[in-house]
Amino acid sequence: MFIDQVSIYVKAGDGGNGIAAFRREKYVPKGGPAGGDGGHGGDVIFEVDEGLNTLIDFRYNRHFKGDRGENGMSKGKHGKDANPLVVPVPPGTSVYDEDTDELIADLTTHGERATIAQGGIGGRGNIRFASSRNPAPNLAENGEPGEEKNIRVELKVIADVGLVGFPSVGKSTLLSVVTAARPKIADYHFTTLSPNLGVVDTEDGRSFVMADLPGLIEGAHEGVGLGHQFLRHVERTRLIVHVIDMASIEGRDPYDDYVKIKEELVAYDEKLSEKKQMIVANKMDMPDAEENLAVFTKKLKDATTPIYPVSSITKEGLTVLLYSIADELEKIPKTVAVEAEVVIQHKAIEKSFVITRDDDGAFILSGEKIEKMFKMTDFSSDEGTQRFARRLRHLGVDDALRKRGAKDGDIVRLLDFEFEFID
Repeated sequence: MFIDQVSIYVKAGDGGNGIAAFRREKYVPKGGPAGGDGGHGGDVIFEVDEGLNTLIDFRYNRHFKGDRGENGMSKGKHGKDANPLVVPVPPGTSVYDEDTDELIADLTTHGERATIAQGGIGGRGNIRFASSRNPAPNLAENGEPGEEKNIRVELKVIADVGLVGFPSVGKSTLLSVVTAARPKIADYHFTTLSPNLGVVDTEDGRSFVMADLPGLIEGAHEGVGLGHQFLRHVERTRLIVHVIDMASIEGRDPYDDYVKIKEELVAYDEKLSEKKQMIVANKMDMPDAEENLAVFTKKLKDATTPIYPVSSITKEGLTVLLYSIADELEKIPKTVAVEAEVVIQHKAIEKSFVITRDDDGAFILSGEKIEKMFKMTDFSSDEGTQRFARRLRHLGVDDALRKRGAKDGDIVRLLDFEFEFID
C-alpha cells in the first residue's frame, strides 16, 4: 500500500531532574552540596533510508516519544543523556508543523538527518546553586520538558521523469513497456491511484527513474479528484512528459487536454512552468491519430517543446523517445530543489506570560516561558517554592496582576497549580 501523507504526534524526551544531595565533610555546612545535574532528554530525529518508498509505517504508529534523561546523582555525578529516537523515512519526505503549516525539514538524500523535536535539558543539581550567601542550598531543578508537536509528513516521489496526463491516456501502459514496473492497468478512469516507479535502461547503457503519476482532471490544483495527492509528486521530477491520447478515444480534443494540464500545473505552482517538458503523442497505432497529430502540431505555439509520436502497443517510436529523454536529463542538474533552507532551532518565546480571567473570577496565568519555569520547579523543597515566587516577581507577574485588579485572597491558577494572591 502506498501512503504519501500522514499526521503524527512527536514528543522529545524530558530532561532528567537535578537532585539536592550533600557531602559528609567536617567543618562544611551539611557536608557541602553534592547534587548532580540531570541528563538531556532524547531528540526525535528523522533519517532518510533509501530502502523505503512509502510512509506506510506511520499508518500503524502515529506517536513517537523520546526517552527521558537520567536524573542527577550524588557526589556531583551527571545523569546520563538519553539516546535520540531515530525514525527512518523515505527519500523525498517533507515535514510540516501542523499547527502553523511551517516547513520543519525537507529530506532527500540517503542518510540525511533532521531534528524534528529537541529533547529537554537536564535540571541543575544543588551544586549549581551554591553561593557565598548560601553555601549549602537545598534546591534543585526538574528537567526541562521536551518539545512536543503535531506534524504532517508528506512524501514527494523523487523521479527523473514524471508522466502526466488525463486518465486513461496510456501512462501506465507506457511505463510497463519501457520498465520492469507492473502497474495496474484497466480501461477506466483512475486505475492508477498512487505513483508507480520504474527504472528505464537504454540500449547505450544510460538509465533513469520514470514515474507514472495519477491522472489529472480540471480543478486538480484546488484538490478536485486526486488533486494535491497527484500534484505534490510533480515537484520532484526533473523532466515533465505530457502523455496525450492522440487518437482521442474518449472524444476529448488532444490540444485542449494539453492546455488544461499545463494550466493545472501552473495553478498549483508557477515554478513547474520552468521545468523542461516533452510531449508524447500516444496511441499512434489507432485510427485518426495521424490526422489529430497534424492538427495538434498546428495549434501548438511553443515550438521549443518537442513532440514524440509513439505507440505503447506496437512499441513504435519508443527507442527515439527514451534516447531523447536520456539526452535531455544529461543537461538538467540532478540536484533536487527544496522549498526552503531548513534551520532547526528553538523558536523564540515572544511573551513571558499572559493573564486571563476564568468564569469563576480566578486569574489564569499562561505562556510558554512561565509554564516551563513551573514544570522545572521542585515544589517539594521550600527553597524551590521561594525561588519560583521570586522569579514570578522578577518577571512582573505581581505588578501585572495588581493592574488587572487582583486583591488579597484572589485565586491564581497556573496549569494544575492554584494559589492565593497576597498583596
